Amino acid sequence: MKQNDLSDRKNYKKTLAACYLGFITQAIAANFAPLLFLTFHKSFRIPLGKIALISTVFFFTQLIVDAVCAKVADRIGYRLCVVASEVTSALGLVCLAVLPQLMSDPFAGIMVSVVVYAIGSGLIEVLVSPIVEACPFDNKEAVMSLLHSFYCWGSVGVIVLSSAFFAMFGTEHWRWLACLWAIIPFFNIFNFITCQIELLTEDGEGMSVKVLFRTPKFLLGVLLMICAGASELSMAQWASAFVESALGLPKTVGDMAGPCLFAVMMGLSRLIYGKFGDRIDLKRYMTGSGILCLVCYLLAGLSKNPFVALAGCIQCGFAVGIMWPGTISMLSKLLPLGGTAMFALLAMAGDIGGAIGPGIVGEITERMGDNLQAGMLVAVIYPAVLVISVIMVNSGR
Repeated sequence: MKQNDLSDRKNYKKTLAACYLGFITQAIAANFAPLLFLTFHKSFRIPLGKIALISTVFFFTQLIVDAVCAKVADRIGYRLCVVASEVTSALGLVCLAVLPQLMSDPFAGIMVSVVVYAIGSGLIEVLVSPIVEACPFDNKEAVMSLLHSFYCWGSVGVIVLSSAFFAMFGTEHWRWLACLWAIIPFFNIFNFITCQIELLTEDGEGMSVKVLFRTPKFLLGVLLMICAGASELSMAQWASAFVESALGLPKTVGDMAGPCLFAVMMGLSRLIYGKFGDRIDLKRYMTGSGILCLVCYLLAGLSKNPFVALAGCIQCGFAVGIMWPGTISMLSKLLPLGGTAMFALLAMAGDIGGAIGPGIVGEITERMGDNLQAGMLVAVIYPAVLVISVIMVNSGR
């Protein structure tokens, strides 16, 4: 019996390792192509307006996958879906290296590739969290936070290692790098084929989409995820531009000082809760992080000192770190029968926030005469609503 228990724990550790690599794969999918936007523009003579559609199509595809998974993931099965996530992620990255050259319209080749690996990214986003939630780990809130930190470390790795590769070999060899990044999801296919995967709920026991939307706590959870996505992506996507405009730094330095340090701080926040979650109250941690996020946006939006504004931008990464995984853990505990549908809909809500939030910042920035600080100032509404929502979710209202 003891030998079986030991074997089970070992198998679940393999499951956790596969899920870690899953989030690293998602980070590759989300961050690699944006590093090549100017390269695509110069090499294939694609207008920047069309280049901007790459991110839009990526997130829109993820939203569609989230919605579909809410209905069919339980019927198809976790293993088949999560293996498909790694297959499509690897295939999409290889296609990115090949299709733009093979197709008569390079932009069409890029977009086909983006859709393919965005499908994988969306599947990872929906499935990895419930797979870990279904494992018999102690202190699942901490495990979930540590799991989500690997997206941050993956983002840092993609930015730093890709920049190093381009510095050593030149951006003209980006196709080789795309194939190298594809090795990670390709390797992880075999991890998910062989690791132990449990069901989050028994067949037919999980709450339906209709029941979930009739549940007040779930609706508050959706609002939480929208605010979490908006708080995170509004600063993350504008960080590089903010650093460049506020400090006048070159883009390469801006990427390192902005998005890269933002991701490091976000990862540290999740790592801290992942290591010490058994001693930290999740509600207080999320409330405090929300207040800190609000302060960071105020610093970025109001400070006349560019270095203080930059500090607010970077520290915001730490503040938003717990919001996404914390909301998932909180709702999993409050609604244990939420099932895959709940995870898929929460992921979709986070993506909606991530799509809408930065857009509003950009719109306000343009209307205020390209004043990015004005856009950041408006974004304080996201953490403010999040703090109120956290309090309401835990108050029984």
